[in-house]
Amino acid sequence: MTGTRGARVGAAVRQAELPMLRAYRLWFEHTRKCAECKDVRKAQDGCASGRELWATYRLAYAEGSR
Repeated sequence: MTGTRGARVGAAVRQAELPMLRAYRLWFEHTRKCAECKDVRKAQDGCASGRELWATYRLAYAEGSR
């Protein structure tokens, strides 16, 4: 019963997500799965995909602070 309703609610929340928070979430989810990014202390030291996601987050952060 709650399976389809929960999916619809989750989709609605994702649509309302701020670009900065979405970029951070995507980077965070990547680092949890990526073996190369798991053990680094700085986002810049991760894999190419991780660095690209981090750059996207930094850009969204900078645009949000204007």
